[in-house]
Amino acid sequence: MIAVPSFGGRVPALATQRLSSIHGDQARCALVCVYGNRAYEDTLIELNDTAMQCGFRVTAAVAAVAEHSIAHQYAAGRPDEQDKTVLHAFAEKIKEKLENSPETVSAPEIPGNRPYKKAGGGGLIPKADSDCTLCGLCAESCPAQAISKENPKETDNSKCISCMRCVAQCPQSARKVNSIMVSAVALALKKACSVRKEPELYL
Repeated sequence: MIAVPSFGGRVPALATQRLSSIHGDQARCALVCVYGNRAYEDTLIELNDTAMQCGFRVTAAVAAVAEHSIAHQYAAGRPDEQDKTVLHAFAEKIKEKLENSPETVSAPEIPGNRPYKKAGGGGLIPKADSDCTLCGLCAESCPAQAISKENPKETDNSKCISCMRCVAQCPQSARKVNSIMVSAVALALKKACSVRKEPELYL
């Protein structure tokens, strides 16, 4: 299984870069993209193309919903029990497809556009405030290695991908983004994110 978050309807460039170093050797795989209840747009088709270029055989794709990483009021508490039931059923269907066609498994028709939509910039860079104890957990958990391990209050803005993992991981709630900018993002997303989206399976 190859799983990525959807950032602005695209696979994060860092994820594409790391995935490209893997050799699939024709192994069968299922793709998963997780998005914050807005839209995943070209994420799955881009992930499909990247996986195929790496030598994987894509057999299924899933779009799943999780709480929005910036505007937490959207898809709050998801994946919930309803999601888990649906995703478990998806897993059973994927397993059945693989068992019924062990040698030749047809590729799913995955939605998306080529060329992909233009990738947007992150823009929201979390900063440490006075509550920071320099424990270093944020630096350890940062997937982009954008936070200095020697001084966790320092962030390399050019590396930060605005994933907000450091905000979620900080035990002191000491890493934050500008509240005015977060409010602006939430307002911009309100129309697209207010209606519940459901997980989708492509076989």
